Amino acid sequence: MPDPRPLDVSTDDLRYLLAVARAGRMVSAAALLDVDHTTVKRRIDRLEAALGVRLLDRGADGWELTAIGREVAERASSLEQVVEQVVAAASGEGDRVRGTVRVVAPDGFGSLFVAPALARLQREHPGIVVELVTSTRPLSLRGSGYDIAVTVGSSAASRLKSEVLAPYSLRLYASPAYLAAHAPITTFADLENHSLVFYVDALLTVHELDLAPVLNGMRVGFGSTNVFAQLEAVRAGAGVGLLHAFMGEKDAGLVPVLPREVEFRLQFSLAVRRESEDVEAVTLVRDAIKAEVLDRADELGA
Repeated sequence: MPDPRPLDVSTDDLRYLLAVARAGRMVSAAALLDVDHTTVKRRIDRLEAALGVRLLDRGADGWELTAIGREVAERASSLEQVVEQVVAAASGEGDRVRGTVRVVAPDGFGSLFVAPALARLQREHPGIVVELVTSTRPLSLRGSGYDIAVTVGSSAASRLKSEVLAPYSLRLYASPAYLAAHAPITTFADLENHSLVFYVDALLTVHELDLAPVLNGMRVGFGSTNVFAQLEAVRAGAGVGLLHAFMGEKDAGLVPVLPREVEFRLQFSLAVRRESEDVEAVTLVRDAIKAEVLDRADELGA
């Protein structure tokens, strides 16, 4: 590429780069910016030409920042905050925090812990738009599409500012009807006579959740990638479910199974993309999630 042309670098084009970095796709970034996706591509091309470097590469799940692109996006995030402050000042809302923050979290934890935290934050800061994407997949360290991610286990990497969010427990539960209709479970050895409700083995990509093999050879009789489907299956008597304690313990329709013998302790981690960690709206969202977990730590069962 030709040498950089500093005078041709547009701060508005940098906003387009940040949008693609967070959304991961040109079409999604265009929706955030309320423009056509061809406009996004044209702006990125112009920015690359002005800087004389390649900022994005096409990946399997969308567009990924190159190493130089990540550095540019990290430095450009402060410019975005300035723009938000200028807009707020012009509208007479100089103290209002603005911005769109996307959070990725596992479906159960995301729905029961993250969603209430985001709702309260949004009421306090209506200038912040919050987006929650629920998925129990390992966090792609190269991918884009989020500002904050809650993951099972550790997500430590040089590109992520990661910390332990909270420990939590998985325990066995069954419906009273199931227990009445099947062989009793009084010892760990009895589990081999029962089917397990858990994740789909072939689709389980989070190695920390690969727990079925240590449950005395229990076969997954009902598998789902969604923890709420697992919960409903256990309620309906499909088998013995290995469920999050924060879902199973408060469900009056479930009975703990071998609570003293079987308990798996895992942890949720919270990671912030380096391109986003200095954005005030992102900081507020991160703090809101941490406060929610702290207030309700006893529900996690760890």
